[in-house]
Amino acid sequence: MSSNVLAPVVVIAPDSFKGSLTAPEVAKAIAEGIARALPQADLRLRPMADGGEGTLDALLSAGGHRVPLSVRGAGQASVTAEFGVMPDGTGVLESANVVSITDPVGMQTPVAERTTVGLGELLRALLDSGARRVLIGLGGSSTNDGGAGLLVGLGARLLDENGEAVSPVPAALHRVASIDLAGLDARLKDCEIIAMSDVNNPLSGTQGATAIFGPQKGVTPAQVEPLDHAISHFAQKAQAAFRASEAASRAGAGAAGGLGFALHLLGAQFRSGAEVVAERVGLPQAVEGADWLITGEGRSDGQTLSGKTPMIAAQVAIKAGASASLLSGAIDRSALESLSRVFSGCFSLTFGPTTLEKCIADAASLLTDSAEQMARLKYLSAQGHKA
Repeated sequence: MSSNVLAPVVVIAPDSFKGSLTAPEVAKAIAEGIARALPQADLRLRPMADGGEGTLDALLSAGGHRVPLSVRGAGQASVTAEFGVMPDGTGVLESANVVSITDPVGMQTPVAERTTVGLGELLRALLDSGARRVLIGLGGSSTNDGGAGLLVGLGARLLDENGEAVSPVPAALHRVASIDLAGLDARLKDCEIIAMSDVNNPLSGTQGATAIFGPQKGVTPAQVEPLDHAISHFAQKAQAAFRASEAASRAGAGAAGGLGFALHLLGAQFRSGAEVVAERVGLPQAVEGADWLITGEGRSDGQTLSGKTPMIAAQVAIKAGASASLLSGAIDRSALESLSRVFSGCFSLTFGPTTLEKCIADAASLLTDSAEQMARLKYLSAQGHKA
């Protein structure tokens, strides 16, 4: 703990507030509020993510650069996406940067016609840059193609019984008779791929990608069985081609609509996204000697404790002897009891009745004001200081 209560060491490690602020913007707003109350505080900003939207921003906040590229989006229209290169040469891809569930254009395309081919194109461009270690965030995708598009984007060919090309979209996967890997990018053999995901679901079945995650992407109840069957059929052909008989049943194969399956075929290692980001942005080093960590996300509930960013950040802080508090856009009151077992205080942003639209618009100033009051409560009130 810091010897001077008016100059504490405070680590700020939030996730993004989706639809409102990036993680670096959230961290900056919180820091401004703490600085109002404690101008001498040592503030260590470590923006976080869990593999979903905002992962690229969080990882590059620690250094590196980004490269924009035109690739095919979920609906196959061109989109401008980015890959990142960290200072040590590690490449970063974020699936939500190409096929985001928040992209209105991609979401207008029926889910059975969406594809991840653009992510394969982006990965090839990253390999062109010289990267041979790649971090791929799998959260926030709009696709449900079993990773067929990714493989095609990397040079594989899906063929029907007549040897004709099959489009890598869910609606056509039942027609795949074989997969030609002759054109698959050979550089992948020398590439270390780390898939960042907290999803443990298999590719298909009642706990698979289509049944569990498909509905939030637009899969109707009537589509679940035929799409799941099509993806299972594709998986059998893909496993035969790659000689990987158990890839579809492995934990994480169902992540990102089956992107996890394709990455298993390519030999990827699966890790918690928040843990990877924490390591990469130096969170364990930042909390050494710290008094307090503030983390947060757009909305916290019982799922927060299941490996989401605030939970991972809190675990790192507590292990180092610091306390951790939660400052989120909203908090599920029914989860307060369980959240309070981990966090020394759970706070949300609003100061009175308001609308979601206004909260989103005013998120930065609300964060700043709330963080200031949290700092006054933690440090100044106990010392008898007046505001």
